[in-house]
Amino acid sequence: MRQEGIGQATLPSNGTEPTPAGPTQAEPPQARPTQAEPTQAEPTAAEPAQAAPAKKRDAFFDNAKYLAILLVAVGHAWEPLREGSRTVTAFYTLVYAFHMPAFIVISGHFSRGFDGSPQRVKRLITGVAVPYVVFEVAYTLVTRWTDDAPDRDISLLDPLYLTWFLAALFVWRLTAPVWRLVRRPLPLALAVAMLATLSPAIGKDLDLQRVLQFLPYFVLGLLLKPEHFRLVRRRAVRVVAVPVFAAALAVAYWAAPRGVYPWFFHNDSAVQLGAPAWSGPVMTLATFGCSLVLVACFLAWVPGRPTWFTALGAATLYGYLLHGFVKQAAGPAHWYDHPWIHQPLGALAVTLVAALTVTLLCTSPVRRVFRCVVEPRAEWAFRRGGEGGRAAP
Repeated sequence: MRQEGIGQATLPSNGTEPTPAGPTQAEPPQARPTQAEPTQAEPTAAEPAQAAPAKKRDAFFDNAKYLAILLVAVGHAWEPLREGSRTVTAFYTLVYAFHMPAFIVISGHFSRGFDGSPQRVKRLITGVAVPYVVFEVAYTLVTRWTDDAPDRDISLLDPLYLTWFLAALFVWRLTAPVWRLVRRPLPLALAVAMLATLSPAIGKDLDLQRVLQFLPYFVLGLLLKPEHFRLVRRRAVRVVAVPVFAAALAVAYWAAPRGVYPWFFHNDSAVQLGAPAWSGPVMTLATFGCSLVLVACFLAWVPGRPTWFTALGAATLYGYLLHGFVKQAAGPAHWYDHPWIHQPLGALAVTLVAALTVTLLCTSPVRRVFRCVVEPRAEWAFRRGGEGGRAAP
């Protein structure tokens, strides 16, 4: 249960950290779009009144976060439909190849301003650490019932279900200043990820295997500048993205019976996946290249203008953290027991219900109810002078 696929994760924060007077070393002088700090799972909620003037949000990133969280929820909904369906497994593999990498790249991009200052650390605690503790406890209690595991212990060191992303984001963001300091950050991050696949002894603490294997995507996001995102939004890239996705789906269909998709979860070593140790580093590079191409194609088709769902993209953390409770209830409610659910029309219905559910969970009424645990201010816990924070998914 605690080691479910990436789909159980998360998303990147929807907002950027408050910018201190003047640009930080990691940020260019020009203003960058604001988004709430991701729990590094990129969902971010409506921003409460802040002392500093609010920056204008970038519709492109909010749109990307909403579409990515939609794919996360749909991917989770497809899990019980994989068995016996090569087509569902193919779509599942394709989605898992890029939805979390896209979230993590965006989370890294909006972590460029993290410098370890008291204000940023406070936002990290209230926007990532506190929701992690709350939802780790909540999911443990809920899954005692849904998984029929009444004795399941509450462990803040062993992320359960979706909470792995918050733990990872916390670690990644703390290391952001290091990656801006070293000379070859991306090759170094890739080397770390490759070594992780050779280490079956890495334990469950903080889901460190995932933290290390997904690290290159976060570091890449730290290195990307606004102009890099503009490159993939050109018309030529949009045109090329169509055949690329079609080819990727064909490859995923071919690979479906061969059990390739667990490599995209990045939560096990090569040996744990039943492969020779040497294949771990090779697959790390192969999946990284594949995922980046698909992320670029995905971003190419993300609308750059405000749409009806743009505002929802500022609250993807809510959709990410809350949709898991609906998914967990599916087992005891026997929603997947009906034979028609496993037919093409049933799979389509499941897809639409998952998309509608996560969309509703990103709306303002839900945010008002759950803001106290997803984006707590917790002013009482800090000395005066620090700024409260929200997650940036």
